[in-house]
Amino acid sequence: MTVYRLSENCAVSSQIQPADVAAIAAEGFTTIVCNRPDGEDFGQPTAGDVAAACEAQGVTFKLIPIDRNGLTMDMVEDFRSAIDASEGPVLAYCRSGQRSSVIWQASGSP
Repeated sequence: MTVYRLSENCAVSSQIQPADVAAIAAEGFTTIVCNRPDGEDFGQPTAGDVAAACEAQGVTFKLIPIDRNGLTMDMVEDFRSAIDASEGPVLAYCRSGQRSSVIWQASGSP
């Protein structure tokens, strides 16, 4: 997993595993946003599995899945709200990080 910093408040990465959450929290991220729908690939951890790992580490988890239908304004607003509500940096992930980068850019988040 490679983390790409987009700003002081947001970074993106490819798919994370539940076991990665402790290291992500240790890096100072306080919120994780999943932009990947469940079942997109065989063997992909579910959002629920990642959310449970987040809860165990005291990290906020937000699910905003972006499927092949693309972004909606509700998704963009939810993403912006997640960043605004976070007490620290946000890590957003999807399969490659591209969708997370797009929604960050669309949200106009700092």
